Amino acid sequence: MVDRRAMGRRLTRQDFLLLSAGAGAGIFVAGCGGGPQNNPGAQGGSGGDGGKAYDGPKVDLAFWNGFTGGDGPYMRDLVEKFNSEHKNINVKMNVQEWADYYTKVPSAVASGQGPDVGIMHTDQLGTNAARSVIVPLDDVAKNLSLKESDFAPVVWKAGIYGDQRYGIPLDMHPLGFYYNKTVMEEAGLDLNKPPTNRDEYESALDELKGKGVEGSWMTPFRFTGGLMFESLLWQFGGDLYNQDGSKALFGSDAGVEAITWMVNLINNGHSPKNIAQDADINAFQNNKNAFNWNGIWAINIFGENKDLDWGVAPLPQIGSEKGAWAGSHNFVVMRQKTPDDNKLQASKVFINWISQNSLEWAKGGQIPARKSVRESGGFEDLKLQSILAEQVPYLNFVPPVPGIGDVETNALDVAVNEAITLKKSPKQALQDGAAKADKLLEENRQKYQG
Repeated sequence: MVDRRAMGRRLTRQDFLLLSAGAGAGIFVAGCGGGPQNNPGAQGGSGGDGGKAYDGPKVDLAFWNGFTGGDGPYMRDLVEKFNSEHKNINVKMNVQEWADYYTKVPSAVASGQGPDVGIMHTDQLGTNAARSVIVPLDDVAKNLSLKESDFAPVVWKAGIYGDQRYGIPLDMHPLGFYYNKTVMEEAGLDLNKPPTNRDEYESALDELKGKGVEGSWMTPFRFTGGLMFESLLWQFGGDLYNQDGSKALFGSDAGVEAITWMVNLINNGHSPKNIAQDADINAFQNNKNAFNWNGIWAINIFGENKDLDWGVAPLPQIGSEKGAWAGSHNFVVMRQKTPDDNKLQASKVFINWISQNSLEWAKGGQIPARKSVRESGGFEDLKLQSILAEQVPYLNFVPPVPGIGDVETNALDVAVNEAITLKKSPKQALQDGAAKADKLLEENRQKYQG
């Protein structure tokens, strides 16, 4: 198995089930207050100028996150530098596994023992906002004059729930295309021209097959089969859900076309059947396959393998348009039973400072959300991250709908798994998954908003 510590943001299917259970059950513990309208910290208090500076008495801030992988030391270094430059703010970082984090945070907030500031993925913002675990940050954006044009528009919009901003985006971590140069060379493929479209991809796979190589392994698990499906769905012109997140759309013709293309790689001998979790990435590192669709975090994994000759590129365009799945870490501020204006203001200063200094964070395997950082010469020097940043104009995120993690885990991921393992036809798998998703979406609507 791949070392989970090196995976950074990578979650196993079991992690996702635990995470979703925490989002669905633990949030209810914190949700007794009802919603943002009943949140004593929702208006941001009177803690100063929204993040530009803090001149109050010294405060200690509890900062929780799930950066247990290779990215963790980069964030810890940033925290230490921040503390050295802000003598009246002392940030204490607490790190735990993401699945544990999303379970513990709501309960801690409900008991009055929660952190002051934290990190959340975009697909968790809606759930935690709906149950008042986190507070709106519109004043931060306003007072710092932050606007959509300062960030990638898609990630800026992903931080909004119920017409209020709950997340300040730190980064983006998209899916990318990794190619094994050793395997490509043995098959007579041009190492300097990895496939960029469907014809090139399928032609390369045929060349590899002629040399006895199954070139593109299809994994039935979310990492990375589910993320690959979502990317292809967008490439074929489809979408996951409708605009308000009340209906699943992934069972559309575009979805069927996307999953059928994946299944055909198995049927046409380009992938083994029923591969285990991580088998694709292990085979790639052992020169057994040529192509791997994986997250930007794989840069760290492959970089540590000194025997591996590899490259990275934007995802090939298999459908009619470009598209790629992405996730994002957002800064959030937690609800407090007794809001402390000094801590609230200090938290905003911390968030703003890390955002402005996120180039160092990018070195851990991220694309900065802030446009000015991405356009800096320092980021251009991060060659691999810069390559995957070419995808920023067409990245897509799971919408910030309350309980969407449950839907992904229990409906979409199951549908992809059943199709890739050939238990159901692509169309039947997606239709069944979409029907299940619709029921879950309605249950979540009543649970979180009813």
